Amino acid sequence: MQVYLPIAEVSVNALMLLGLGGLVGVLSGMFGVGGGFLLTPLLFFIGIPPSVAVATGANQIVASSFSGVLAHLKRKTVDFRMGGVLLAGGIVGATLGVMLFNYLKTMGQVDLLVRLFYVVFLGIIGALMFVESLRALRKSRRGGPATRKKHNWVHGLPLKMRFRTSGLYISVIPPVLVGLSVGVLAAIMGVGGGFIMVPAMIYLLGMPTKVVIGTSLFQIIFVAAFTTVLHASTNYTVDVMLAVLLILGGVVGAQFGTIIGTRMKAEQLRILLASMVLLVCGKLALELLLRPSELYNITAVDSH
Repeated sequence: MQVYLPIAEVSVNALMLLGLGGLVGVLSGMFGVGGGFLLTPLLFFIGIPPSVAVATGANQIVASSFSGVLAHLKRKTVDFRMGGVLLAGGIVGATLGVMLFNYLKTMGQVDLLVRLFYVVFLGIIGALMFVESLRALRKSRRGGPATRKKHNWVHGLPLKMRFRTSGLYISVIPPVLVGLSVGVLAAIMGVGGGFIMVPAMIYLLGMPTKVVIGTSLFQIIFVAAFTTVLHASTNYTVDVMLAVLLILGGVVGAQFGTIIGTRMKAEQLRILLASMVLLVCGKLALELLLRPSELYNITAVDSH
């Protein structure tokens, strides 16, 4: 069943879009990531222009993350205080990111930049997560618990705050900076930023894995919603028809993902997420390196 997407100006299969939304929803519930790191490149692959994929992908992330948070609220695994601090940084970062996105759009370089951002960030994060997850998995198989650093340089910084749900007493500076960087990425890449936030919360802030996922999703809801509003009001690149189909699939998928996630070990979840990140990174890098089928592309430039 083909549907025409007015903003993207392409026709795509509606069932395929529902399936993509469902897949991303499952990831959201399992890993505490918005799923945009996978959804946005998949939209590139089916012919959606990168500027539309980024803005509309952020919109879908809101729905799948909200669905995932509801499941975590029942288990009381959301640290609202930590989520608020991350959110403060995220809003500032999203504003800066949309400003940069708009500037690059006027320069005509936004499509290439978005793809390059994906290859660089997914490659670095995926590799680091994969190596660490393998190490943790080996340690747990030997019978020893997977250790998490309780104290590092973060604990020596000023402006400390107590986060009771996470069992932490640390400076607010690192969470604000994590939120800020995730906000910038949300605006430029159309991601919730969970693929960066989740490892940062575990290894940098020292949060327990069971609390990280729900807290990450809580923050992603608001940053992704704010990013969507900014893109819709400044770039006019949010395709409502595309967003609705992705959201319907995402909300259902997130519930299944949460159930699957609770039945797997933390180390298994992390190594699975790292593998998926590296897979998407490889596909994008290949597309950038291979000779395109069309060497020239003529597009009309809006002079207004």
